[in-house]
This record gives sequence, structure tokens and C-alpha cells, in this order.
Amino acid sequence: MLRLISGRVVTSLISLVGASLIAFVLLRLTPGDPARLFLGQFAGEEAVQALRAELGLNGSILSQYLIYMQRFLMGDWGFSYSTGQSVAGLLLARFPATVELGLFAFLFAFVAAVACALVAVYRRGPISDSGARAASFFAQGVPPFWFGLMMLLIFFEGFGWLPGPEGRLGLRIIPPPTVTGLLTVDSLLAGDWAAFRDAIRHLILPAITLGLMPFGFLYRLLRANLEGVTREPFITVARGRGLTRWAAYVRHALPNAFLPTLTAAGLLFGQLLAGSVLVERVFVWPGAGALVTDGVLKQDFSVVQAFILLSAFIYVITSLIVDILAAMLDPRIAQSQGGGR
Repeated sequence: MLRLISGRVVTSLISLVGASLIAFVLLRLTPGDPARLFLGQFAGEEAVQALRAELGLNGSILSQYLIYMQRFLMGDWGFSYSTGQSVAGLLLARFPATVELGLFAFLFAFVAAVACALVAVYRRGPISDSGARAASFFAQGVPPFWFGLMMLLIFFEGFGWLPGPEGRLGLRIIPPPTVTGLLTVDSLLAGDWAAFRDAIRHLILPAITLGLMPFGFLYRLLRANLEGVTREPFITVARGRGLTRWAAYVRHALPNAFLPTLTAAGLLFGQLLAGSVLVERVFVWPGAGALVTDGVLKQDFSVVQAFILLSAFIYVITSLIVDILAAMLDPRIAQSQGGGR
């Protein structure tokens, strides 16, 4: 197990360095001068060159990258050229909204995939199976921003059942005191049930929109695993001991089919946090996505680079945790990697 963990840590560090280096180089190769953008088109050349030297933009790309990473690891994430504010302050203020949206989107995708896969395999009827399969294909093929707009047209404009693109809370709701930055958690800690209900209502449409594609992928993977597990002899043995077919599927087939899905689920959760940019735009969600899109348009390198590093860090750490959990649940994984010796 220790050998498995150490190997995963090394590969995780390599992945982080590679992701940060590629992002840094690609952003630096885009047209435009950050110093000129920050000072304006009427600034003198001497002022522009002085700012370039202060920001470390005159050296080679490799030297710029090393300077940036050194500052980043020391907690200096730079400042936003477009706002003049600290990048760390901007991202830390907005990242909880992105995390909360990603958590609820993942919860929707996981619960819906498990329920649909169980029903499809248990009933094995043409209607239930074809309906769930069609839903999974639709989920993986539809563009999230288009689906989000359709959801707003139907449930906000059409029926008026759910709130529209107005952020995380309604205008008449007073936000709870900030503890975690997650409104649902903070409202529960404060005992503010009105804020909790309103935060949940505002999360429904963007969470379903963001979790639609992961739902389609998890459903197809979990259904295929369930199909194989339900044919194993131990399911017949469980039925022979008096369990109903549904109980045998839920208690024995689902846990065994879930293990291969665990890795994919963990990686999808990491992708949700990094891939929420367009969904946040559609629903005017005050997360890090809107900040990053503005940074891309304005060539605000510090904001974009910090977000990419945070996303890569979350993705790699999630992958590492999932690998360790999978090895703990199935010792054969650790033995195959040499961790059992």
C-alpha cells in the first residue's frame, strides 16, 4: 500500500507540474502585452517596460514560469491586471460558489445514475431500458449551455417554478454569516431555513445542467458493470438464502459493480469544478468561472493561471484519493501495483 501511495504521489506531482507548465506557456504565447493592457494604450513606453520588469515579463518563458511558481508556492498569486486586486482574494471569495455547484451537480449525477441503472437492470423491460439509455445518450450529447437556456425557458419563464439567473440567493433573502462559503452549509449552521430553501432552489437548475453529462457517463458505466455482476454465482446464492431479487441487487450486486465506477466518479467530480465556466455564465452564478472567462478575454494571466493550477490540484488530489480508496476496498489493486509486498 505504501508503495502504491508513494507512486501515485509522484505521478500526481508530475501531472501538476506538466499542467501548470503547459497552461503557462500557452497563455504567454497568446497575442497581447499584459503590461500594456494594465496601463492602457496611452501609457508611455518607459512605464510599460518598467511594469514588465516588475512583473518579470522580460525574461524567457522558462524563467518567468520558475519565478511565477516560486511566488505561487509562497502564497503570492499575483494581482489581477483588470481589477488591480489580489488574485488569491478574488479566487478564494468566488471558489466556494463553484465548489458548492460542483458538489450538487455530482450528487445529482451519481444518484440519478445509480437509480436509473438499478431500475434498468432489475426490470430489463424495453421501456425502462430504452428510456434510460436514451436519456444517457441525450445527456452526453447535448451542449450544457443550450440545455441550461432551455431549462430556464421552461421552468423559469414558462412555469415560474424555479428562480432564474439571479445568482445563489433571491434579492429578498439575507445571506447567512460566512463560515464555509457554501450557502447551504452556512444557512444550516445559522439555523436559517429560509436561506437554506432558497439556496437549494437556486441550485436545482444549474446543478442538473452541469451534472447532466456526468450522469450519462456514470449510468452507462454502472449499468454495464451491474449487467456483469448480476450474472455471478454469488447473486444466485444470495437469492437462495431468502433475499428478494431487488434486495440481492441492492445489497450485493450494486457494491460490487460500484468499485470500477469509483475511479470514474472521482475524476468526474474534479472535472465538474473546472468545467463549470459556461454553466456559471448561463445562470449568472458568482463563481470562479465568470472570473476566469473575464480573465481570458482581458488576457489577465494571473487569474487564469491560478484557476488552472487550483483546478489541476483538485483534479489530481481527487484522483489520488480515489486510487487509495479503490486499493483499500480491493487489495488486489495494491498487490498488482506491488503495494502488497
